[in-house]
Amino acid sequence: MTARRIVTGHDAEGRAVILSDGPVPTVYDNLGAPGLVFREVWETPATPAPIAPSEPEPTDHALKLAPPPNGVRIRIVDIPPDGKSGRGDRAAAKAVFDNIGAAHALAADAPHPFMHRTETVDFGIVLDGEITLIVDRGETVVRAGDVIVQRGTNHAWANRTDRVCRIAFVLIDGKFAPGLA
Repeated sequence: MTARRIVTGHDAEGRAVILSDGPVPTVYDNLGAPGLVFREVWETPATPAPIAPSEPEPTDHALKLAPPPNGVRIRIVDIPPDGKSGRGDRAAAKAVFDNIGAAHALAADAPHPFMHRTETVDFGIVLDGEITLIVDRGETVVRAGDVIVQRGTNHAWANRTDRVCRIAFVLIDGKFAPGLA
């Protein structure tokens, strides 16, 4: 399934215009786990976000898990069923996190091989399917329409169903409070 991205901007007179309308231009589907897909929708290099009439494609760079320092990133992720993707395997987790520039984020001795932690606040909106959110002490099933607010905690996603789960993530650079790092 293709995700559509519409980007607005301003013309020479300062009027709002549609700059682009089409498929998300930056898609990663060879991450080390079959069926795992990252669609990089947009990012800002800072907050407040600079707003110019137009700008170069902000996702045209190597894939990184976290947003830029002081920035924001939005992506759509397809998470395949664990049994069809090798997602239950620690080697696959290492390969994926190496490919997204975040090997340091993987948790050791975790209840799921893909458990990781980032210094971000993330909003996850389940668009389709179902996924299990696993944290150090608990788990919960999340379904289409549910929103997760992930606040710099160890977590993993287990897809225990037989179909892909699609989630939109908005990742905001964060800073751990003393004692949480």
